[in-house]
Amino acid sequence: MTAAPTDLPGLDIRPATAADVPGIAAIYAHHVLNGFGTFEEIPPSSDEMLGRLTTLQDGGYPWLVAAAGGAVAGYAYAGPYHRRSAYRFTVEDSIYVHPDMAGRGIGRVLLSRLVADAEARGFRQMVAVIGDSGNAGSIGLHAALGFERTGMVCAVGFKRGRWLDVVYMQRPLGAGDSAPPAGRG
Repeated sequence: MTAAPTDLPGLDIRPATAADVPGIAAIYAHHVLNGFGTFEEIPPSSDEMLGRLTTLQDGGYPWLVAAAGGAVAGYAYAGPYHRRSAYRFTVEDSIYVHPDMAGRGIGRVLLSRLVADAEARGFRQMVAVIGDSGNAGSIGLHAALGFERTGMVCAVGFKRGRWLDVVYMQRPLGAGDSAPPAGRG
């Protein structure tokens, strides 16, 4: 899988650091307050976002940022799909792009790299849990990168006066389920 180019020369995709957290928190706050892709309704503080970043990275999960001109243009991470041990080879992805940078290929580059990083860490399945069945951008992005729609649960979230569905999409990583997993305990 190759990442599509963006129209942002010099876009830097790299692991997130504590210095990126204010930018990450600002992007997420916008999506919490203005979108339906996340079911959070109150934006977490920068301290909370730093805790989330640290917890995932310390647990061996990838968290990436796309930096353009020294600013965070978007971020993506993979975290546990569920906490029970049998799920340890499956991750759930999250991707958020700065609203001024939407539609420029940043999400595609981030998700492509996230898939590769998760594969390199021994994960075998990636699941997208997409808030709002009308979220054509996220659904289309995931489909373009090999995710298949595996289901939908209807009206399970209520945010800003709307009932919201959740769309599930999934793609294998590496050998997927064609061979027993190695590593990760």
